[in-house]
Amino acid sequence: MKDLSNRVAIITGSSSGVGAATAKLLAAQGCNVVINYNSNADGGQAVTEECEALGVECLVIGGNVAEDANCLAMAGAAIEKWGRIDILVNNAGTTKFVDHSDLHGLSSDDFQHIYGVNVIGSYQMIRAVSEQMQSQKEGGAVVNVASTAAVTGIGSSVAYAASKGALVTMTLSLARALGPKLRINAVCPGFIEGDWLREGLGDQKYEELMNFHRKNSPLGVTATPETVADAIMYFISGPQVVTGETLIVDGGRHLTMTPLGRR
Repeated sequence: MKDLSNRVAIITGSSSGVGAATAKLLAAQGCNVVINYNSNADGGQAVTEECEALGVECLVIGGNVAEDANCLAMAGAAIEKWGRIDILVNNAGTTKFVDHSDLHGLSSDDFQHIYGVNVIGSYQMIRAVSEQMQSQKEGGAVVNVASTAAVTGIGSSVAYAASKGALVTMTLSLARALGPKLRINAVCPGFIEGDWLREGLGDQKYEELMNFHRKNSPLGVTATPETVADAIMYFISGPQVVTGETLIVDGGRHLTMTPLGRR
């Protein structure tokens, strides 16, 4: 396992959920972290305090990754404070909950907003940290948080699934283009237990879907923020010869879905 003591990580969308769990896991390994939030300032501060209690240094920075200036500000703040950036976790994401058959439920503005955060924001963050990572002896690791929606076409909306598919494709492109100094991989979680889906789906639908996914997954479980964070850590501190890979984190649920092209 790679030693992360005194390394520096930026985790976008880390005021709650997967981002928060990843920040705390990195902090527990001695990694200094940049906590980013868009609207949840209280959550960002709470995660920062939890990480600092583990003995590391933190920055908490508000900003929407869809805005390039915010991406540059995060990278610049990390470099100014620590003089390095070793890890980027592109976790910030957004969606609109619309049934896939409702073609009038999504507007072009919806697509642009979702792509702006999920795809363009991730691209802009990689661009913001790339020069610093390229200048370092050991380079850096990037993990993009995609979704099983990227490989199954399911999910909260067509726009969301398409954006995560684009994020996986971008992972391949940039892993090829930015090596050998940058390793870029993606995780694809399925149903993740937590407030984000509960708020989007409502309590009843959330419970129904969680139980459905558990019943239909070979392992009988759904993902949690902590189990997704474990997968992210694999790409960060595990084998250093892996890049351009996608890891599905869904208890094997994708194995029970109808293959593409069959009904």
